[in-house]
Amino acid sequence: MSRLRIFDHDDPAAPLSSTEDLAEIAARLKPIGVRFEQWQANAPVQPGASPEDVMAAYRADIDRLVAENGFNSVDVVSISPDNPAKDAARAKFLDEHYHKEDEVRFFVAGSGLFSLHVGDRVYEIRCEAGDLVGVPDGTTHWFDMGPEPSFIAIRFFTEADGWVGHFTGTDIARRFPRYEPGQAG
Repeated sequence: MSRLRIFDHDDPAAPLSSTEDLAEIAARLKPIGVRFEQWQANAPVQPGASPEDVMAAYRADIDRLVAENGFNSVDVVSISPDNPAKDAARAKFLDEHYHKEDEVRFFVAGSGLFSLHVGDRVYEIRCEAGDLVGVPDGTTHWFDMGPEPSFIAIRFFTEADGWVGHFTGTDIARRFPRYEPGQAG
């Protein structure tokens, strides 16, 4: 289930608040400029579906988001636990970084954990299938797909070079819990 936990950036042990209510998640993220919404497929998406079939199932929402934000490219990324590069893929996103464009992801299947460092707070968003999260450009954050990653996501880009992370060099991401799907907490 989708969840938002908010921490003081100096205390990763005890969240200040936690909610799984989707409307509350969106409302709590809106003041920091983060978009959070749910999409429904207009057609079933079967395991192993092609990127074209995945995008066709969400075409109306994709087109709306592209029109609203001027994205120049949209793609589908998929990773499974048997991917031989899964450890390197996970490590690429684990340190705090930011982008010079919004980072917008829609989870078609599976899950992942976005952690945003805004002021003296860390907003930890567990994204599940059906969730769209839009992190504003310049927002420091990290992403954890877990030790056995399993997700399909639609990605939106403004820049032609796609994902470019600018790392802060801080250790904050290493102090916060890692994503372990299936664990309570």
